[in-house]
Amino acid sequence: MPDLIVRKLEPELVAALKQRALRNGRSAEMEHRTILREVLMSVKKRSFAEVLSGMPNVGMDADFERVQNTRRPDDVFT
Repeated sequence: MPDLIVRKLEPELVAALKQRALRNGRSAEMEHRTILREVLMSVKKRSFAEVLSGMPNVGMDADFERVQNTRRPDDVFT
C-alpha cells in the first residue's frame, strides 16, 4: 500500500488530530486514514439548489397554482 506524507501542518491541526484520535481510541495515523476515507470516499450530498436545478422544466405555471380552501370553519361534515 502506498504511503502519504503530509508536511508543514499547523501545530493546531496536528493537536486536533491527536485529540480526535484519542477520543476515538485510535492512533493519529489511523484517525488520519479514517478522515481521508470518510471525506474522499463518501457520496457527495447535493444541495437543495442543485436538486432544484436538476429538475426538468415541464408543465405550465398554472398547473402549480395554489387552490384556496373555500370551506368555512363552522361547516360540518355529514
